[in-house]
Amino acid sequence: MIVCTGFVLYGLHACKFSSSAPSIEDQVPDTISYDFNVRPILSDKCYKCHGPDPSNRKAGLRLDIPDEAYKALKDNPNAHILVPGSPDMSELFRRVSTKDTSDIMPPVASNLKRLSPSEINIIAKWIKQGARFEKHWSFVPPRLWTLPEVKNTQWPKNQIDYFILSKQEQFGVTPNPEADKERLLKRVCLDLTGLPPSLKMMDAFLADKSANAYEKIVDELLKSPAYGEKMALHWLDVARYGDTYGYQNDNYRSQWPWRDWVIHAFNENLPYDKFITWQLAGDLMPNSTKEQLLATGFNRNHKITEEGGVIPEEYRVAYVTDRTNTFGKALLGVTLECAHCHDHKYDPFSQKEYYQVFSFFNSVKESFQDQGGAETYAKKPIMHITNEDVKSILKFVNKQDTDKLIVSVMGDSEVYRKTYILKRGNYNTYGDEVSPGTPKAILPFDNTYPKNRLGLAKWLFDKKNPLTARVFVNQIWQEIFGKGIVKSSADFGMQGDLPSNLKLLDWLSVDFMDHGWDIKRLIKQMVMSATYRQSVVMTPEKLKIDPDNILLSRGPRYRLPAELIRDLVLESSGLLVHTIGGPSVNPYQPAGLWESAGSSGSTFKDYRQSHGPNLYRRGIYTLVKRTVPPASLGIFDASNRDQCEVKRSRTNTPLQALVMMNDPTVMEASRVLAAKLLQEKSSVKDKIFKAFRLIINRKPDEQELSILISYYGKQQKTLNKRKAERVLNVGEYPTPENLDKVTLAAMMEVVDAVYNLEEAITKS
Repeated sequence: MIVCTGFVLYGLHACKFSSSAPSIEDQVPDTISYDFNVRPILSDKCYKCHGPDPSNRKAGLRLDIPDEAYKALKDNPNAHILVPGSPDMSELFRRVSTKDTSDIMPPVASNLKRLSPSEINIIAKWIKQGARFEKHWSFVPPRLWTLPEVKNTQWPKNQIDYFILSKQEQFGVTPNPEADKERLLKRVCLDLTGLPPSLKMMDAFLADKSANAYEKIVDELLKSPAYGEKMALHWLDVARYGDTYGYQNDNYRSQWPWRDWVIHAFNENLPYDKFITWQLAGDLMPNSTKEQLLATGFNRNHKITEEGGVIPEEYRVAYVTDRTNTFGKALLGVTLECAHCHDHKYDPFSQKEYYQVFSFFNSVKESFQDQGGAETYAKKPIMHITNEDVKSILKFVNKQDTDKLIVSVMGDSEVYRKTYILKRGNYNTYGDEVSPGTPKAILPFDNTYPKNRLGLAKWLFDKKNPLTARVFVNQIWQEIFGKGIVKSSADFGMQGDLPSNLKLLDWLSVDFMDHGWDIKRLIKQMVMSATYRQSVVMTPEKLKIDPDNILLSRGPRYRLPAELIRDLVLESSGLLVHTIGGPSVNPYQPAGLWESAGSSGSTFKDYRQSHGPNLYRRGIYTLVKRTVPPASLGIFDASNRDQCEVKRSRTNTPLQALVMMNDPTVMEASRVLAAKLLQEKSSVKDKIFKAFRLIINRKPDEQELSILISYYGKQQKTLNKRKAERVLNVGEYPTPENLDKVTLAAMMEVVDAVYNLEEAITKS
């Protein structure tokens, strides 16, 4: 139901919930798993003083290794921390359950919360069952689990559904029915292309009664050039892509050809192992091509200083640190950066191992150039993209003029640079020398591999590596379902969230590897599943049992990412320019933002708004100035691209409503769509009906249509010519001279109201 209040329409949803069913969070299994039930408690409450980091370890006691945890206490040889089978004789249980504040663990002075009664019960039950330790789940290679048996054999459409339904049946939950065709089409179009369906596509899909109608749509969307743009958006966050160097001066850089390559790679369905290998080590490949060299821009996207008077070595180390941390977070899903200054406090990564990974990136020929003109739009090592290149091997680069085009890429110096442990992470405080290597807890480095970035890529895609496939599969699942199977997609370590369905994650990961790291195939598996196709309706019972939809007994529903909101507005109004690639553009922006934040030494501090077609490009092409990221995108939680980001936050603030009500792009789109509707020979009812379908992607019901028609009538009576001219005075797109201004302004207000419905910018 939609309700009119002034200029805004909003969705009204009121429910009363009451249920006595227990939440899945409250249920404790009969058999306690150390990995899934006990380790998270110890990691949160005990590892700070009794974990992997020797510098903080108290009483010489370590709880993360069984041999150490079973030992007698140093100060009391008759007592043992763990006595399998006997909680009462185990010091661990006694200390966490005591009410004596001088004896309790964690101690009061640690400022850590004491264990809850349910956590104490888990510890007791685990000890009673034998106190068996397990290797952390993410450091064990994934396995291809047998599909679980389910009672409702009619529901699954592919293998994913068996794993999902098995969990649901375990908790007495039933899946939702499939979403209606209109909502399902909107969902899959936004997920695969980031654009809403056209009226032609909607009508064709609704009319297609064949059994494979939905699959035909999925295949069509996967072939669309817009698919590569949608997929690239997440990867630009991961790769911390920006159009400026960051730091104080924050000048322009011409790194956009790398973005064009990413879009091209996704559209060509480049296998994930090649997609990453080229980005890590394209310059080291045998008979390396210019395309492979361009791909290495991934590791040059970090911030680079252009300030005078800096200490070059300090910043060089900062750049290598950034590459190392990005490698850990983006590709391994671990907080490797926590071992930069000392051994990791929770995960089994030593500081030495951090610098062994660091050494793979430590021989790049960094250049410290002063700021200047076009010669400094890229920093050495660089590659030149010529007009001949874009006619042959780099056809996907949208080079729009004959000017010189340079891009920052990777390239190692001829002389190997030694790597040392940096004490406390200080760039000039050397410890022991280290050679290239990887964390043993993940997978020891195979000495037959070359000790360079190409060897690191081979290690990464060794099928015995337990993290690579899982991490990417989880990121794709997050993009499709709104939340990863591992919610903490940047942390698969001890402090990260546990997988909601480990067997499903493992099965998908092994299947992904076994089928050539095929990204489009993986995505099709997800969107073809019955799990994905469910309606989003939430019953009171499901809200009580599974408020966070961990069991996936309803479809995914959440607000669109910032750039896709812009895309939806432009596409539905007919303003969107579908050109792929090219330099970034400057859409409408409040005056003075760059100028007030720019330093006196910057050559890129005046905002020059784009005009013509460049005003109507997709959000992925909006120029990202790191010190002043695009305001309207930032309000909707877009990344500022300062560092690697594998998961955006998703907030809900009044500022977002203000953007939708006042942003020139939204208002201009409303005016343009209103003008197009008024130029059609149709009734007011049909015009509003069409606007609703274009924006919401479904047919309005009679009540919704009645409210909007009534609102149009009220606006016609309220507006006069002067007010109408003020309303229409937005944006650069020309207004047809033959239209009555009051009528146009009234229709514009109706279209704007539809854009401001929650459903307009919500997936599903």
